[in-house]
Amino acid sequence: MTGKEAVLIAFDRLFDKAAAKLRVECSEGEKEEAKRQFTERFSAALDMAGQVSVPSIPEGVMQAMEEAIDHLSPAQVVGYLAAIPLAHQTQEMLRTVAYRAAEQRLLEHLISQADDTYGGN
Repeated sequence: MTGKEAVLIAFDRLFDKAAAKLRVECSEGEKEEAKRQFTERFSAALDMAGQVSVPSIPEGVMQAMEEAIDHLSPAQVVGYLAAIPLAHQTQEMLRTVAYRAAEQRLLEHLISQADDTYGGN
C-alpha cells in the first residue's frame, strides 16, 4: 500500500472517531465529500506520500491519534472550528504580502540595473 492510501484509511477511521465524539451523524456521501476536501487540501503531501510504500500506519499510532480526539474538550473543538476560516484568510493575506514584496524587489532590481546602465550616481 502507498503512504497516500494509508493516510486516507487513517482519515476514515479518525473521521468516524471524531463524528462519534461530537455525536454527529454523517451520510456516506457527506463522509466522501469531507474526504475529497481533505484530499484536495493536502494534495501535495498526499502526492509525495503516494510515492512511498508502507505496510500501514501502526496500530499504536492510530490509537494515539484516536485518544487525542477523545481528550479534546468542547472548547478546543470550537477553537479548532473557529481557526479554520481564520487560517485560510491569514494564508491569503500572507500570499498578498509575499506578492507585494516580490513586486518591490523586482522594481528595486530594475531600478538598480537602470542606474548601472546609464551611469548611476
